[in-house]
Amino acid sequence: MEEETKPRRPIINCHTHIFTGDHVPPYLAKTFVWWPFYLLFYLPLILWAVKAWNRWDGRVRFSTAYRWLRRARYRAAIRINRARWLSLLRWAIVALAVLHVFYILYDWIALLVKPDDSITNHWIVYLRRQLEEWSVLFPIDSLALKVALVALVVLFIRVGRNFILFILKRAWGFLQLLPGKMTISLIERYILLCRFTLYRRQSRIMAQLRAQYPSGTGFVVLPMDMEYMKAGKLKKGASYYDQMKELARIKKDKAYSDILYPFVFADPRRMQDDPGFFRYSFQGGNVSLGQCFIKEYIEGHGFSGFKIYPALGYYPFEEELLPLWKYAADRGLPITTHCIRGTIFYRGKKKPEWDEHPVFKEITSRGTYAPLLLPELKNEEIQLNFTHPMNYLCLLEEPLLRILVGKARDNRIRDLFGYHGPGTPMGHNLSHLKICFAHFGGEDQWKRYLELDRYTYSQQLIRKPDQGIDFLYNHQGELSFGKMEQVWKFGDWYSIICSMMLQYEQVYADISYILHNEEIFPLLKQTLHPDNKKLRRRVLYGTDFYVVRNHKSDKQLVAETLAELDVEEFDLIARENPRVFLGL
Repeated sequence: MEEETKPRRPIINCHTHIFTGDHVPPYLAKTFVWWPFYLLFYLPLILWAVKAWNRWDGRVRFSTAYRWLRRARYRAAIRINRARWLSLLRWAIVALAVLHVFYILYDWIALLVKPDDSITNHWIVYLRRQLEEWSVLFPIDSLALKVALVALVVLFIRVGRNFILFILKRAWGFLQLLPGKMTISLIERYILLCRFTLYRRQSRIMAQLRAQYPSGTGFVVLPMDMEYMKAGKLKKGASYYDQMKELARIKKDKAYSDILYPFVFADPRRMQDDPGFFRYSFQGGNVSLGQCFIKEYIEGHGFSGFKIYPALGYYPFEEELLPLWKYAADRGLPITTHCIRGTIFYRGKKKPEWDEHPVFKEITSRGTYAPLLLPELKNEEIQLNFTHPMNYLCLLEEPLLRILVGKARDNRIRDLFGYHGPGTPMGHNLSHLKICFAHFGGEDQWKRYLELDRYTYSQQLIRKPDQGIDFLYNHQGELSFGKMEQVWKFGDWYSIICSMMLQYEQVYADISYILHNEEIFPLLKQTLHPDNKKLRRRVLYGTDFYVVRNHKSDKQLVAETLAELDVEEFDLIARENPRVFLGL
């Protein structure tokens, strides 16, 4: 008689989102597009237009006229394809339209910026004269006709659009910068929000997510609080509190109560503005919650942990967060933190206090230590100072946490941690804080780790597989800010995160979003190798639904992951590790 196999536990997706477009600030294009042009990219208007289009499109698609036109269009297209002379005629018309649109755009741009003095422009001018002499290129006086022709080619003739862009970039060098990688990511984010704008409720999006997984699959749902990112105000009825109320209702639904693990988003600026968000008292280092928003959702509604997104303009060790982290650490509540270069970040001006790091230091020209300079000026670069994984050493390492506690404006913070001066270890710390680095630093940092074959710190995982990088101490066992400076500036985030996972039992990382990139799997399999006994127990499966949808659907991500990893590896990161992380 065959031995019965033990039933496998359900999958848990440790990183998903179900917030709607209404929960996103209206001016995401800010800092990507110059003022005042970013005002034109008003998100609510774009979402409204998409909704209106879909309603109209839905009515038209099932109309008798549309069905007749669809068949007529097919008959015309197939006739052209089957008749060689008609195909040649179509090609000639398209080529003629593309040529005219190219020179229309060329003239429009030339009115604003003089073309570069290059061989390309000489050929463009010469070709124009020849085409005009051959009566191939003729003048168009009507502005309306020009606009209509440009719209037709740009919207419907992809080959022509790409050809025009290719030539214009050589006529004006600055056009090489448009669109950049981050701009493309922003456009993808707009498309993504439009894709899900049909769903006004989070419950509808949740249903779309659940339908892609086997019955019983669990989901960690991470809300977002973007009201402080300086990208405009949210519409009425779409505040962070409204988002959380709906999420609590979904959690109470019998269909989701056992499979939904929602987190609470914690922003220190909301804690400052709303005294009712977080109230606490303590005795002997143990934090108890008073009547407040955090208590209502964690202890009342049964939410499972906390989400932070430092790229929105704060450090994970802000003073307001420290008592909350003590509460979370003592109760084993997990914190998931954004850790990748992204398109959602603070859109306001850089503040003076962000010029230097609050804890880390660097060696000056005089051989003395000064606060670590953070010289980044662009918002997309400034975000990395908040997102950097080494910031979490300031929570996990008592000597660094002691510096922050000593600077606290609120005396209760010092009393809570048992602070007795800069030279004396505190009575309580956060070394047991449970943290998950979402996105594992980003696939660009994984690639950087593989490329850095001559840098000492990127070899530490190989040289010291049980420890990785020693962040704090030099060979003499002394605290070394110079060493921390070097790792901050030159260390790859994969090495840093893995080293922290090795040194702290409660540190994890999920592979959300980066999972869409098939190039990560060789290094992921190495990370999950049986020889890496600690690391393999700290990796979590997550997809970043629905943010990852521009690349792949969740069911495709599951299928590809199962194809790349063996059953033991997949079950470890998707079934076993998540349960330990969530404390189930």
